[in-house]
Amino acid sequence: MKTILVPIQNTSAMKSTLETAVLLAQRTGAYIEGVPLWFGAPEFVVAELASSYSMETYRARREEETAGARKLFETFMQEHGVAAVRTTTDRPSFGWFAEVPPGEGLVGSHGRAFDVIVMSRPDAETAALYKRAIESGLFESGGPVVLSPPTAPKQIATNIMIHWNGSTEQARANALAMPLLRLAGRVTVLTVVGGQGVPGPSADQVRKQLRYNGIAVEAMNVELDGRSTGEAVLAAAKEQGCDLLVKGAFTRNRLRQMIFGGATSHIMEHADLPLWMAH
Repeated sequence: MKTILVPIQNTSAMKSTLETAVLLAQRTGAYIEGVPLWFGAPEFVVAELASSYSMETYRARREEETAGARKLFETFMQEHGVAAVRTTTDRPSFGWFAEVPPGEGLVGSHGRAFDVIVMSRPDAETAALYKRAIESGLFESGGPVVLSPPTAPKQIATNIMIHWNGSTEQARANALAMPLLRLAGRVTVLTVVGGQGVPGPSADQVRKQLRYNGIAVEAMNVELDGRSTGEAVLAAAKEQGCDLLVKGAFTRNRLRQMIFGGATSHIMEHADLPLWMAH
């Protein structure tokens, strides 16, 4: 896992996101690329509104926001000892790429050329556009998204928990996490008894798969005890001191999650550890 994409906004949440990205890059010797995440309208739309909003004003605002995002990103990397030029394969490096279109869709499209995308996890106050940017990464990039908690951990992927629910989405998340699972000192496969899940292979079969891949793995079963599946998963990860949770995203479709709730939505909005997610 050698390439990490970080969409940048000049917000307070970026500190934890960048700290998480640097931890991940230090773990794997990866290249981190920053791109500006800007939710302005496309230029052809602005051109149609030129009488009330000039193209010059639009471009000046975009250039100002892009410059601020770049300064935030590059200053952070330099302060944390990340090199602007790759020197050895085992040390992280960074770069900036500004030639991306505005809008949340760039996360999914540009993210297809990276091993993983790192973003801030949402909460109840997160703007809908940023949530759609996360979904773009999950549904359109073809790869995983790491969601950083409000406070970054001191280390990452040393003690990993997998929430096994039998689903295709979870199997994909597991497969994409293999490079980190092999690096981890401890891996636990969690089953929530009575929790949300779909028909599929048992947790024992998943542990067998991981062992054949050279990964020592432990089993853990928990009951709901009046909690939701998401609450039970996060409690188990906290109890075990995990620093990464591997979770398939949206096994139930997004509409059902919005109406009835779901483990993905709860975990995304309440996790205090990094999430490795894939759809």
